[in-house]
Amino acid sequence: MKQTKPLKRDKALQPVSHDHHQGLLLCWKIRKGISKNVAPERMKNYTNWFFKTHLIPHFELEESLLFPILGNDHELIKKALAEHRRLKRLFEAKINLIENLSLIEEELEQHIRFEERILFQEIQNLATATELDLVAQNHTNEKFLENTEDEFWK
Repeated sequence: MKQTKPLKRDKALQPVSHDHHQGLLLCWKIRKGISKNVAPERMKNYTNWFFKTHLIPHFELEESLLFPILGNDHELIKKALAEHRRLKRLFEAKINLIENLSLIEEELEQHIRFEERILFQEIQNLATATELDLVAQNHTNEKFLENTEDEFWK
């Protein structure tokens, strides 16, 4: 089995990667909820909170500070923006809840893996110190505040 070295993330991008960790935990929570036959409405309430509180600001940060480093015509940025649009539609859907939750779980995880393994590496390789400083100034490593109203995954 091939071993891979952990990616070395620039300090300015580490808080964004920490956001991604929370997104991966959301995927795990959805999988856990589905496996426990939790009512889709309960999971949807949580994902609505996560989307509004964490994911929208995260997408806005990426789109305003990170993606311009490569430019909107760059193929990796086009892919990331298309995935953001797709994820927004899935989170905003109000019908077929269980199907949409399953798609959110799958597509969000794939999107995060793409950004972490490919897109952020490219951004990190091409960003200037000034661009990275701007990211660091606008996104600090704040502690994630969990919504504990309905911890359906427990």
